[in-house]
Amino acid sequence: MATWSDSKAVKEYQDFLSSGNQEIILAKDQASVILFSPDGANELAESLWAMGKGDDVVIQAGQDLPQQLGGNPTYPIYITLPPNQLAYFLQNLPESYKARYEDLVFFSGGLYYGNIEDILKENGLCRDSMTQAMMTGYVRTPSGQFKDLTTDLGLDAQGEKKLAGECCACGKWNGAIKERLERNGINCVTDFYRDWRRKMWERHILDAVFNLVGSVRKESTTLANVAQYYEEEVSDMVWEISQQLRGWKAMSLTFGFEERIFGIAENTGKDQQCVVLDEAYQWIWGNKVLTDAPTFLEYLWYAKEEMGLLKTVQLPPKQREGQGVSTKMRSGNLRADGVV
Repeated sequence: MATWSDSKAVKEYQDFLSSGNQEIILAKDQASVILFSPDGANELAESLWAMGKGDDVVIQAGQDLPQQLGGNPTYPIYITLPPNQLAYFLQNLPESYKARYEDLVFFSGGLYYGNIEDILKENGLCRDSMTQAMMTGYVRTPSGQFKDLTTDLGLDAQGEKKLAGECCACGKWNGAIKERLERNGINCVTDFYRDWRRKMWERHILDAVFNLVGSVRKESTTLANVAQYYEEEVSDMVWEISQQLRGWKAMSLTFGFEERIFGIAENTGKDQQCVVLDEAYQWIWGNKVLTDAPTFLEYLWYAKEEMGLLKTVQLPPKQREGQGVSTKMRSGNLRADGVV
């Protein structure tokens, strides 16, 4: 009942069943528009171009869209703007984009893009058909090659591989993204929006909690260090946030998410120093789902008052004793893999 109560969340799947097709037909990769920021890092825009076939059109935000690309009147429009620029762009969307809503492709995940769900909702763009992707499952090496970061967690009870941390996409152009990535040796999962959204929040929790826990240490700390040495602190926060998700977003994370986020941090976070950035606060640490969790908010205040971080950020008021979700609700080990 809790999983399937929202009819909008399963509309794509219902449409597929009624179509009579034996399998879901995924869009093919093709000449696309890559929209980049004139005032920011453009690693993703450059990577998308490098993964393509050389026929993409790269433009700045606000420039008019071509009427056709490669003879096709519809094509993916990859919007690689950071969240603060994305919000302004969508509020002042040029006319040539307004008829192309379902061709827009948005990106989440990592410290640069964070969680843009609220931005999209404010602009009526959180729909099942909208294309969204998380591109946190790869890195580009100094030589320009792409390295997949999928984490192998071993076998499940049925003998199938348990993988975590892959790139993933949903919506109209999810197949185009998958084809482009996998042509370059990067794993990519295609999902319906409901499942993609759970993975997005899972990644958001990893980015926010692990970096916060690691940043309040006197010594420099990596994500892998946090997973190995500060498991109990992370688990307390993750438990509280998972309860907040049910109340604020009417959703639950997929079973085994604890094992996945720890596994990703342990296997891909050895060289990633934990940071808390003022300019990224709103998209990473400032979401109300997180700041309403007592332990998470307590750590934010500690980071500000004791560590000198978040100097330009106005945090929510400290919670009085007895407010929020008590950490005593959790008993035993949160992780699904049994590691203590």
